[in-house]
Amino acid sequence: MKFAGNRFDRSELAGAFGDLGTLVPFVVGYITIARLDPQGVLLGFGLLALGTGFYFRTPMSVQPMKAIASVAVTQPHLVTPGAIFASAIVTGLFWLGMGISGAVSWLAALTSRPVVRGIVLGLGLSFILEGVTFMQQGPLMAVPAVALTFFLLGQPRVPAMLILLAYGAAAALSLDASLVHDLGNLAPSFRLPTLRMPLLSWPEVITGTLVLAVPQVALTLGNAVIATAEEHNSLFPHRPVSVRLLALDHGLMNLVAAPLGGVPMCRGAGGMAGHIRFGPRTGGVLVNL
Repeated sequence: MKFAGNRFDRSELAGAFGDLGTLVPFVVGYITIARLDPQGVLLGFGLLALGTGFYFRTPMSVQPMKAIASVAVTQPHLVTPGAIFASAIVTGLFWLGMGISGAVSWLAALTSRPVVRGIVLGLGLSFILEGVTFMQQGPLMAVPAVALTFFLLGQPRVPAMLILLAYGAAAALSLDASLVHDLGNLAPSFRLPTLRMPLLSWPEVITGTLVLAVPQVALTLGNAVIATAEEHNSLFPHRPVSVRLLALDHGLMNLVAAPLGGVPMCRGAGGMAGHIRFGPRTGGVLVNL
């Protein structure tokens, strides 16, 4: 099925889960460790995924900002929900200013193509090393999963990720029987979203700015703006994006998500590659997500 320039089929559905390796751990950390409201976090991601899919109409990823998320979930005694909110606002204003002024285009012009390709390669290698580390914790489950992955990726008509998700769910249930009991105790309920504008203290503003937002700038510029534009335009030359557009995009997405209780978010070359590897070629993958 096609709608608004996007496809909605099994490849787009399967590819929607291609970026879960970076999305889920940070989202779980924000909710369980940083004590953020799950509704606000998930609502922010959901709305931005819908907007991304219908605007870009390509598999443009929506990810948590990794430097900010890493500090937030590893230093809960230092980083409060208010500091996370402040970091999202500061980040949004910064990238909006970089886009409006055109400064991001000047910085991108100074960055040569080999540097951009090196960023993408480095991200890929880091994901591989992280995957090997996880495999060492359960090789009896991991090795068959790797073999199954390579086999399925050679079958273009097969929704590989959906089969891998089923394999992972079965493995998790077999290793921890209490999961069935925990899932049975879940009681979903409906709650209308609300705006969340916390009263910030100056220490929270300083922490959100200097400890969270500032260290994230270089990673966002290299991976989420320059490398993403390079990768996107090489794969989808019929729908080119500029680094200035992505800077404005980062500004708006964070300024929209923060009042809803969302977390600092960005694009990502690795996230886009993760979506695309499992089959999708349109923004339908984000709508499914």
